[in-house]
Amino acid sequence: MKAQDFPGRGSQLNVLGGPLLTCSDRPLTGFFRDGCCNTSEDDLGSHTVCVVLTAEFLEFSKARGNDLSTPRPEFDFPGLEPGQRWCLCAARWLEAFKAGKAPQVALNSTNQAALEIVPLELLKQLACDLH
Repeated sequence: MKAQDFPGRGSQLNVLGGPLLTCSDRPLTGFFRDGCCNTSEDDLGSHTVCVVLTAEFLEFSKARGNDLSTPRPEFDFPGLEPGQRWCLCAARWLEAFKAGKAPQVALNSTNQAALEIVPLELLKQLACDLH
């Protein structure tokens, strides 16, 4: 299933109740690789939290068995670097939060579906777009 085939695409909301904004076009992120943290029943990992990556988090993720920094051309994956934004699995963000390694969150680009796994209060603690 592609993003354009998902009936809710474009109408999904962020954790603040507004329209879900783009997380990143460079690199192209999201479960559907559409730049947004859109989700569907096929997204078993709930790639719904838009984060600003840090070296500390990338090392944490690699140590947990998910190497996001090494390019994997066979999967058209460029490898990620600190400072880039990425749609992260909600459970991985929560795990990193509990370990003190969670990256900042762009709330306007984080899907409300993340709230099924992560409380809004925790996301707000590391929000980069609350003023």
